Amino acid sequence: MDLKTPVQFLKGVGPARAKIFEQLAVYTVSDLLEYFPRDWQFAPDAVKIAQIEAGKIFTVIGMLESMDFHSYRKPAMLEVSIADDTAELRIVWFHGGFLQKQLKPGQIITASGKVDLYKHQLQMTNPKFSILESQLEKNNQLSGGIYPACKQLSSGQIKRIIASILDEVDGLVDEFYDKKFLRKNDLVGRKEAFKWIHTPKDEEELARAKRRLKYDELFLMQLGLALRRYKSQHFSAAIAMRCDEKIDSRIRKRFPFLLTECQDNVIGEIVSDMQKSQPMNRLLQGDVGSGKTVVALYAALLAVAAKTQVAIMAPTEILAAQHFTSMERYLKNSSVKRVLLTGGLAGKKRKELLQKIKSGEINIVVGTVALLQKDIKFAKLGLVVIDEQHKFGVHQRAELRKKTTPHCLVMTATPIPRTLAMTAFGDLDISIIKHSPPGRGKIITRWVDKEHLQKAYDFVRQRLKARKQAYFVYPRIYSSCVERDALCEKENTQYAIRNTRYDEIKAATSEWKYLSKKVFPEFNVVLLHGKMPSQEKQQIMADFHKGKIDVLVSTVVIEVGVDVPNATIMVIEEADRFGLAQLHQLRGRIGRGEDKSYCFLFAEPNNETAENRLDVMTRSNDGFEIADYDLRLRGPGELFSARQHGLPDLKIANIIDDYALLLMSRKNAFKMVDCDPMLKDDAHKNIRRELIAKFGDSLGLAGIA
Repeated sequence: MDLKTPVQFLKGVGPARAKIFEQLAVYTVSDLLEYFPRDWQFAPDAVKIAQIEAGKIFTVIGMLESMDFHSYRKPAMLEVSIADDTAELRIVWFHGGFLQKQLKPGQIITASGKVDLYKHQLQMTNPKFSILESQLEKNNQLSGGIYPACKQLSSGQIKRIIASILDEVDGLVDEFYDKKFLRKNDLVGRKEAFKWIHTPKDEEELARAKRRLKYDELFLMQLGLALRRYKSQHFSAAIAMRCDEKIDSRIRKRFPFLLTECQDNVIGEIVSDMQKSQPMNRLLQGDVGSGKTVVALYAALLAVAAKTQVAIMAPTEILAAQHFTSMERYLKNSSVKRVLLTGGLAGKKRKELLQKIKSGEINIVVGTVALLQKDIKFAKLGLVVIDEQHKFGVHQRAELRKKTTPHCLVMTATPIPRTLAMTAFGDLDISIIKHSPPGRGKIITRWVDKEHLQKAYDFVRQRLKARKQAYFVYPRIYSSCVERDALCEKENTQYAIRNTRYDEIKAATSEWKYLSKKVFPEFNVVLLHGKMPSQEKQQIMADFHKGKIDVLVSTVVIEVGVDVPNATIMVIEEADRFGLAQLHQLRGRIGRGEDKSYCFLFAEPNNETAENRLDVMTRSNDGFEIADYDLRLRGPGELFSARQHGLPDLKIANIIDDYALLLMSRKNAFKMVDCDPMLKDDAHKNIRRELIAKFGDSLGLAGIA
């Protein structure tokens, strides 16, 4: 038996149970060892029944001799009698009717609980218990791990199967570090950690096992990131791009404003990277409206000055078009050849455009994932800018970079807490734009309940009369709610009073009819959603930008990148159904001009978590503060998909609770790669083997195998 042995061949498993284990993502002995308990309990060692006394907690083992369910009692109770070779003991479970299916006379059980005196007789009440196979079975069923189980496989069954391999751990598990390292970092041996995590004798042993296994998990993740970073820096060469005062001055003249100090600092970091032959691999973080697009365009123009091409990739056609429109504003009358390439372009036009890209005639290509298609070839790709990178998987991003070895700048308007940045983007250098450019209007956010809807509508009406524009955002496109559609057909219905109860989630299509016919009939209210043809979406956004549309009713398709300075109202319906990051992104669509803007969160939340999210939104406009709160509220599991970044999922570590271990593991991992970049040292062979087993080639680490 080794770590790769399928669980099917273990004692007590077989083909049928192996299928059940697959549902728990357990395929091999290695998976089973890392199937950690969800909780632990500690029971005292078993004693003979004759030795117990009132007022203390005891564990006993005995045969179940009789069982009686008293359904007429209040509360109902299950009474059993167990006996060993010294005495009998009465055990009572209040509300224990459900146990009748589990317990049968003749079974050997172990029970642990407090013993009291009841009518001059010793009695154990509501104890924890486990059914044993024999009197001789070890008394470890009530101590140790409680495992995540399923209907066909109980925690106790999983525990017994894992127990059968723990005696083999010494021959299965390799140590990663020498004794000096373990002592210095207060870590127990890896073999001990696996034994103790499943069968700890006490809380201290459990804590030490957790610490070691959490450290290993975080260390392997950081090591993978360190190796990915080393590979990108040392195994490929990018074009070194010169930037002198003349080039810098020519680029800056394109912007009709002075750059902020934050923008200047970030540009300095990017220029420093692009002047090297090592490929830049940088993440640009900035809150909504902080001016990241201008920084990206500076980098693009520097690449064009170096006679190379630039690819700018956005997750949606609307955002790609927005980037292109924004560039056009700055590159008017410029000799820079630029083009917008989306999936809708076909036939002869597409063929001609691809030929121009291939020949190098086009300097900047803006597009969506369409840029990943195999027929798109660049003559000399010098820079890749990927906006809202979390919308793409790691493999999609890698695909674009395979076309050549360009410098790479990834941008996000979703502020990333430091702990997430160190895991999801630990192989990237990080630049942050902390402050928005001057002249941006203040955004006031209000949570609006049902009683204040009419007042909110009246306020929006006044702003529309003042020639301002508004967004109304909904969580879905379509609805099966016929009541709302019917209401729209009736005349003289007071728009703010909703006599019908709508259990259906409001949708953009039906609410657009309602808003245009009943709420704002005197204004131009237009619908926008992701399933519309590309050309139609672009035309609607162009009309909205020009002020031809007063109210844009939309889904989250306008979540990122849309920039309309005259839009000063954002209404988010069913706001409690959105996450904090998404609410903040949506709110970022307003406040782009000098005027004060207003964000209304229409919601009737039915739980405390949703209420907390809405409270945070009304209190803070700081994206980084909101991101930190979101991380604490939802946990890293929901916010961070490890697989999207080619990393293994964390099974025991938590990047919030184990931040100190994360820092320690990162420092040690990057130090190891500095000293032994291919992990060829004999002392690192076990780590190398485990790393390949964990990552496979998901991070492109086949070179160290």
